[in-house]
Amino acid sequence: PSLIELREGFEAEIVKMMLSTPHTRLPLWRDHPENIVGTLRSKDVLRDLQDAGGDATKIDIASIMTPPWFVPDTTPLAEQLRAFRRRKTRFALVVDEYGQVMGLVTLDDITDLVQAQRTSAWADVARRIAHEIKNPLTPIQLSAERIKRRYGKVITEDREIFDQCTDTIIRQVEDIGRMVDEFS
Repeated sequence: PSLIELREGFEAEIVKMMLSTPHTRLPLWRDHPENIVGTLRSKDVLRDLQDAGGDATKIDIASIMTPPWFVPDTTPLAEQLRAFRRRKTRFALVVDEYGQVMGLVTLDDITDLVQAQRTSAWADVARRIAHEIKNPLTPIQLSAERIKRRYGKVITEDREIFDQCTDTIIRQVEDIGRMVDEFS
């Protein structure tokens, strides 16, 4: 379940639902699902269940739930991240301009979004850097090829060294070009 109904006398059922979900926090509602009255954390349920000797009927759900935190759906990402840090919490309910619950947001969701934004921004930077590196490569390679063509027949002394130098320049430029292509 993504929401749990808070009802008197159903503590064992609530504990069972909370322990069967993969989520660590779930909103609690009373009377109707739009009336969120709190948030239940699995670690609080487990602690109280242990204190109660495993008897879920002895757990007072209302005493361990935390008040709901409602945030406007217009809150910018960076501002919401700062608010999570300030409040030392990881979970908030998102509401529209009329106070209707639209969903929930977690610190993990925001962290993933921020990481995706950073990755995208760095990918763009990497493409630009790759372009800047690649720009001078073609003229360098062409110059080495021209020197080899023009002076290759003229140079008789140390011809092997001359060929080795120009071939090294051409080969290194090609290798750098391939690396830049893989990087960008």
